[in-house]
Amino acid sequence: MKKPRIYFHNDGRHPLIYMYEPPMQKEEYEAAVDELLGTPVEALVFSLGEGRTMLHDTKAGEFWGHNVDKWPHLIWRRAHQNARMMIDAGNDPLRVVADRAREENIRFYPSLNVQWPAVKHGEGTVWVRVSDFRWDNKHLEIGADGDVDPGYPGFGCLDFRHREARDERFAIVEETVRRYPVDGFELNLSSFPYFFAPHRIEEGRPILTEWVRRVSETVRGSGAGRELLVRVATNPAGVYSLGMDVAEWIRQGLVDVLMVQDRPGVVNQMADFRPLVKAARGTGTRIVAAIQSRVHTDRLDVETIEMLRATACNYWAQGIDGMVLDRGWFLDWPYEAPFYQKLRELPYPRVMETRDKHYHLLTQPNRGAEDTLLQTRAPLPAKLEVGRPVHLDFTISDDLPRWDSVGRVHRVLLRIRVRQTTELDRLRFRLNGRELPEDSLRKINHMYKMHAPRKRISGYWFVYTLEREHWPRRGANRMEITLLERDPEVTKPIRVRDVELETRYLMGKNFHREYVDPDLGPYEFSTA
Repeated sequence: MKKPRIYFHNDGRHPLIYMYEPPMQKEEYEAAVDELLGTPVEALVFSLGEGRTMLHDTKAGEFWGHNVDKWPHLIWRRAHQNARMMIDAGNDPLRVVADRAREENIRFYPSLNVQWPAVKHGEGTVWVRVSDFRWDNKHLEIGADGDVDPGYPGFGCLDFRHREARDERFAIVEETVRRYPVDGFELNLSSFPYFFAPHRIEEGRPILTEWVRRVSETVRGSGAGRELLVRVATNPAGVYSLGMDVAEWIRQGLVDVLMVQDRPGVVNQMADFRPLVKAARGTGTRIVAAIQSRVHTDRLDVETIEMLRATACNYWAQGIDGMVLDRGWFLDWPYEAPFYQKLRELPYPRVMETRDKHYHLLTQPNRGAEDTLLQTRAPLPAKLEVGRPVHLDFTISDDLPRWDSVGRVHRVLLRIRVRQTTELDRLRFRLNGRELPEDSLRKINHMYKMHAPRKRISGYWFVYTLEREHWPRRGANRMEITLLERDPEVTKPIRVRDVELETRYLMGKNFHREYVDPDLGPYEFSTA
């Protein structure tokens, strides 16, 4: 059987059960499948509730909100209402979407968030999504022995040293593959990737491997052609240091598909999947890259199609076997024409090769601290000091000389945004060792904006229209930025906040660009 290349992850909540007024109709729930029809999506990955509690008719786990009398959160109550009413009407939500996927020949993989940290009963609002098992078994948590720093991110997660913890998680997997018409199962080990106390990682690693083996044998043994998908971060050394011996899972053939995720919820076009691609080469394990939808910069929230092309082409160039559109794509919901245009091109790097692309370096979002152990560290913002060059590396997939030789390259633009800079500062920009000339530069004053997505104090954009001799090369490139002279009357540090590169193409030699060519001005098409 042909293996899927394009997967879509629906968390079963944000674009689905949260959105509809109860009682939710069966046809509304089937939208999780129907909205993907006619697209290149071949497989649907579908989350089982929150992970601690479920939104289907489970017997092995616990139902979302079964232990709640008064609701402090209206949307989470609505999820409970919709799921409960569907079950009472004879429409188990998980079976509804599984059956619909089978009808339309879309492969279906339920997904379990294996870990979630502890939450106190009645504290905040998230407690309404927690199971009695978690509240009644605090002794099974990583921090329960009192020998772990309470600041450790996995302090309140289940400790997989305990068989009771492993068995509770396993029972949900086993029930799902035994009771429902599925094509396999996904273990999401990436959301909270903590399974043992820091000082017990060595003894824990074979325990987790044995649990993955148990799950794998159960999933594969439950039906012909069924597969185990496991979601992990891109950093093999990082996940190994937390107890996940991914290389051993590959070597033993325990995993059919590794769903590899760089930074949950935020696009990193420069994500590196090559170590895992190399580890899986020649084995039965396929590498599927998670592709995100959210940019979350100061001026843009959701990835444009030009950005998506750049991301996808960079990923395909690394030899991956497929892509999964991660859960954050619900930001595009309700799905309309731009969403479907993105999906149409996604599997075809050859089609995207001569279409406009927009590359950008990862900028750290202004929310929480990043987990540098697993996530790619954001290179931006980067602080500038007088006389000390800052080097920023990026990769592109465009072969500009090739397409320029046949007249297809229209324009190459490089944009750098520098915050806390004034008109008196002097900066130097080099690309791959060559200084960018002043006559190709346009400065844009955005020191203060009346309206902006996040920050109204924005700085200056330095926009270069690059001539051929300064074009970036296919593959690795290096940007060097040096602050030569600083305005002596300001004290705040100057920072590079954004680096963007756009490659723009023509449909053919000397072809026009859309209906208004920026170099020609408005004109009308004639039927003559």
